[in-house]
Amino acid sequence: MTTFEPKDLTTAKLHGYLLSAVAPRPIAFASTIDAEGNPNLSPFSFFNVFSANPPILIFSPARRVRNNTTKHTLENAQVTREVVINVVNYDIVQQMSLSSTEYAKGVNEFEKAGLTMLESDLVKPFRVAESPVQLECKVNDIVALGNEGGAGNLIICEVVKLHMDDAILDEKGSIDQEKLDLVSRAGGSYYSRARAGFFEIPKPLSTLGIGVDALPEQVRNSSVLTGNDLGMLGNVEALPNKDEAFTKKHDLQHLTTREKHEKAQAFLSFGDIDSAWCTLLS
Repeated sequence: MTTFEPKDLTTAKLHGYLLSAVAPRPIAFASTIDAEGNPNLSPFSFFNVFSANPPILIFSPARRVRNNTTKHTLENAQVTREVVINVVNYDIVQQMSLSSTEYAKGVNEFEKAGLTMLESDLVKPFRVAESPVQLECKVNDIVALGNEGGAGNLIICEVVKLHMDDAILDEKGSIDQEKLDLVSRAGGSYYSRARAGFFEIPKPLSTLGIGVDALPEQVRNSSVLTGNDLGMLGNVEALPNKDEAFTKKHDLQHLTTREKHEKAQAFLSFGDIDSAWCTLLS
């Protein structure tokens, strides 16, 4: 295993490792204005949601590694204390990337990227009309994490109004993740399209799973089943009894243990935990 202490790496090298290792990351497409009212638009992947009551988002425009200068978004947020965070879906990912170009101060990235400025209701910065979710925010605080190149600046935002495209909502008024089609950032030039990789895992909090430690020894120590497989098998409230397993899978008794584990793994790949357990216990 390759091992480093941060002090032994250049900031640029450490920055690259961190961005590649902590990924994918959601993207805050942040719209601000300067003291003269000039719009600015730039994406940031040091970003997430941290509270619902109050509704708090945090993103971090870091100081530039190469020359230790600050970004227009940070400077604008310090002055106006307002920002709109627009989410980025696949339809606008190329335009979002173009807007990250370091244009001179006062240049309108909305125009450069071919995006539409939409007036906000409660704050002065414009919304990105093409973004499926737009979050008007006031800036509660800005926390500088350092003074050298690469140091982050946490912009702590409180959402004061949400706008959501009706096209991304389901019949219950909830956001449909498939329709939203978000993209996220990774290291280098890599992005990830969320809906191309969605999968569901039942939340353990909804049931009291028996846990991996309670699995039969021959299952727990399987040379076939992976850690993910064991996690799925452990997220059941109780094992099916052997009579039930025999009734459902009586035709599997002729299989070897390894063959049973392989067949169970195939069921797990489709999320069929019941059939997997009946196979293992047959």
